[in-house]
Amino acid sequence: MRELVVDMFSTVDGYGGPGPRPEAYWGYGGPGLSEWVDAQLAKDHVMLMGATTYREMAGIIARGEASFPRMDELPKIVFSRTLEPPLSWSNTTLIDEPLESAVPALKAEADGLPMRTIGSPSLVRSLFRLGLVDRLRVMVFPMIHGDAGEQPYFAGLPVLDLSLVGTTAIDDRLVLLDYRVGQPRT
Repeated sequence: MRELVVDMFSTVDGYGGPGPRPEAYWGYGGPGLSEWVDAQLAKDHVMLMGATTYREMAGIIARGEASFPRMDELPKIVFSRTLEPPLSWSNTTLIDEPLESAVPALKAEADGLPMRTIGSPSLVRSLFRLGLVDRLRVMVFPMIHGDAGEQPYFAGLPVLDLSLVGTTAIDDRLVLLDYRVGQPRT
């Protein structure tokens, strides 16, 4: 069975939006983070995303702004009922079926590559609600957005038990927490 990993970049208080610091990675980019991102992209996997993230990322790639040419090579799946084929970003498949049937079918493919989300907070919330996430990796950035926070990542999620399987200090500021995800509790 294929593994589905959700990667989140988050402030200490669980925000993913720009908040009071709109620059990339809230101004905490650097060699350690770049090395981690490059190492993740080097691994064969399928990127899952929603329509908004697809539009943003495909635009960045089309303008040649991305420092991640590997993203162009990797297979991508976009879940959307608003996008129309053909999609402009190479190696991209559009799925307009319900997540509750499409993702389990993808996960059941025995010889398929692991799947990772990029961005797509709405998609991620739906995947968690449906109990389809196997691992959650949270890159914690040393900042609290407090009242200025936008996009609280964990709001609206079901109660989930997480089992810590690893921690990695990326540099003297960033920490990656790696969890196995239990099934949602009702």
